[in-house]
Amino acid sequence: MPAASAEVRTLDELRNFIHIALCRKENLLEHHFPMSELELKRNGDCCGFQFILHGPRSVKLSAVWDRARNEVLLYDVVGKRFGKVRLANQVA
Repeated sequence: MPAASAEVRTLDELRNFIHIALCRKENLLEHHFPMSELELKRNGDCCGFQFILHGPRSVKLSAVWDRARNEVLLYDVVGKRFGKVRLANQVA
C-alpha cells in the first residue's frame, strides 16, 4: 500500500494513488495498464467513484472511493477486499 495516502488532495492524486495501489497488489508495472472509472451517484449527487484497473489477460482489480467517508476500498482479481484506506484530507 502506498504511504502517500496522506498527500491525496485532488481527484487526479486519488486516481494516481489507486492506480499504484492496484498495480502493486498484482506486481504489475505501474502506468502500463489503463484504468477506467465510473461516477457513483445517490439521489443524483456524486457520492464517489469506482475505479477498474485493466491488467493483462483480462485481469481486473478495482477500488471504490466513498466521498462521504473519504475512504478507499481496494479489491483484488476475485473481488475480495484487500485494503481499506481512510484519507487524511478531503478530496476536492
